[in-house]
Amino acid sequence: MRATHLLYLHGFRSSPASAKALRMAAWVAEHRPELKFACPQLPPSPREAMALAAELTGHWPAESMAVMGSSLGGFYATAVAQARGCRAVLLNPAVDPARDLAAYIGEQTCWQNPDERFFFRPEFVAELRALAVGELAHPERLMAVIAKGDEVLDWREMHARYSDCRIKLLEGSDHGLADFDDYLHELTEFLQL
Repeated sequence: MRATHLLYLHGFRSSPASAKALRMAAWVAEHRPELKFACPQLPPSPREAMALAAELTGHWPAESMAVMGSSLGGFYATAVAQARGCRAVLLNPAVDPARDLAAYIGEQTCWQNPDERFFFRPEFVAELRALAVGELAHPERLMAVIAKGDEVLDWREMHARYSDCRIKLLEGSDHGLADFDDYLHELTEFLQL
């Protein structure tokens, strides 16, 4: 069945103005203009971010929705896919953001707009811990794109976490996946877009 809905979840300190989010919006406009596409600005609170994702997609048909997430958004996308049973593409997904983001408590800026500031609160670490998904119920519905050149997250940890899923392991690349266009066709096919 072809997907009818797509949710894109950006990463930490990112936004719907990220290169990959904009590229997906452009791809949808060009190839699947009838597809319902949502790419919300996620609040700093992980609990609120997941509540927003649930609110946006709650009425979407699980059998024809898909989700794509990058970095922290990949962690969230894993939880969405687990809850809804839908297909997901995870782009350099965060595996243990509660551990990793504990060092970022305090005021942060957005990558795409340094004038945009938000506060990452200590309780958000516990919220991340509470959202952690255990064993994946349907690993065949997930595809992880993992760059060995990721300068932020450890590719080995991502590979181990998603070992039962389809993996596209990139020899180089980077955390932002500057070569995203090179395999966009493969990702959209996996998501049945």
